Amino acid sequence: MIRVVLPYHLRTLARVDGEVELEVEGPPSLRSVLDALEARYPSLCGTIREHGTLQRRPFVRFFACKEDLSHEPPDALLPAAITTGAEPFMIVGAMAGG
Repeated sequence: MIRVVLPYHLRTLARVDGEVELEVEGPPSLRSVLDALEARYPSLCGTIREHGTLQRRPFVRFFACKEDLSHEPPDALLPAAITTGAEPFMIVGAMAGG
């Protein structure tokens, strides 16, 4: 079971409270977790990744085990602590401005 923490605005779109728990087939990677998340919550399609390219949208970041995974390849495997559910996979809306 993979635990996913969403920012407030995405929790609102998905109509969930708190963490989301996902079953991911095979070794969990960035791509497989995001695919499972969008399959379970279709309202999130296009909010985390671009529709056509599936590239991470600007101002969205991915964190796991206190590491920024935002620039990792989509098929990069997630740390073991994420796989076991000991730590959550976090999707964070980045802050910008002056």
